[in-house]
Amino acid sequence: VQLQASGGGLVQPGGSLRVSCTVSGGTFSSYTVGWFRQAPGKEREFVSAISWSGTATFYADSVKGRFTISRDMAKNSVYLQMNGLKLEDTAVYYCAADPNTFLTTSAYGRTSNYDYWGQGTLVTVSS
Repeated sequence: VQLQASGGGLVQPGGSLRVSCTVSGGTFSSYTVGWFRQAPGKEREFVSAISWSGTATFYADSVKGRFTISRDMAKNSVYLQMNGLKLEDTAVYYCAADPNTFLTTSAYGRTSNYDYWGQGTLVTVSS
């Protein structure tokens, strides 16, 4: 299973950006997919996740109301639409996937629960 994250770039505060994660190999329709981010000098943190069916979505409090996660089964892709970007959103964004269905909300936010990881895409919010 391979994950390819793309779509990062430089954006001004208040702007928008959409990052994408394309999954190849395995059975995409059965994967839980999550987005995590890591800022310089900080630990990797949970941003958002979506269940295998797309019916359940989860967000960190810091991005709730500004970010939206979605998936396109036909394109084997998961998207993270980021609006109202802030300076503190600057980080490398990683997508991750796992074939298991998580039983608790908190499980979606644990890096150790995801078997497959992409290489990351850099999002820089700066004026």
